[in-house]
Amino acid sequence: MNILARSIVSSARFCLGNSIEGNRLQLSRLYANLGIQAGSLLNTATSHIGNLFQGFEQLRFGSTLQAMHNRGKPYKTPNKKKNPLEGKPFAKGVVIKTVIRKPKKPNSANRKCVVVRLSTGKEMTAYIPGEGHHLQEHNIVLVKSAKLVDTPGIKIKCVRGKYDLPHPIKKKQ
Repeated sequence: MNILARSIVSSARFCLGNSIEGNRLQLSRLYANLGIQAGSLLNTATSHIGNLFQGFEQLRFGSTLQAMHNRGKPYKTPNKKKNPLEGKPFAKGVVIKTVIRKPKKPNSANRKCVVVRLSTGKEMTAYIPGEGHHLQEHNIVLVKSAKLVDTPGIKIKCVRGKYDLPHPIKKKQ
């Protein structure tokens, strides 16, 4: 339920609750002749009002059925895809070691990767695109957020041509 409707319901509940409590004496005088006890009357009134407000809370004010259908359930929150670089497009990192990772089932070529300590303090495995590299320990690389689909656990890629990772060398025939 949107914030406006929630605030309306809560303020109305507060006002009606206070008015019933404030008029308890008058209600008891009014219904004393009929043999109805004021306490039970107040209890039934508050329970009916509570049920009414519970129904209002379940409504969505200003929505058509089509809009509610398109919007979906009110309690469903979409999963946010978290950027491994904490929202930054690039990060600088120092190579800790070079590793080779194997991809998932239908693919078979080994993926050349490096374990990098980022400037944010995290240690992650980064993929080196292209053929051939000369990265060693203590080299500096620039990484970007790019998931390697067939290799689990690799969410960043090294950028070729920056810092200590040169452009890929063209093969001569």
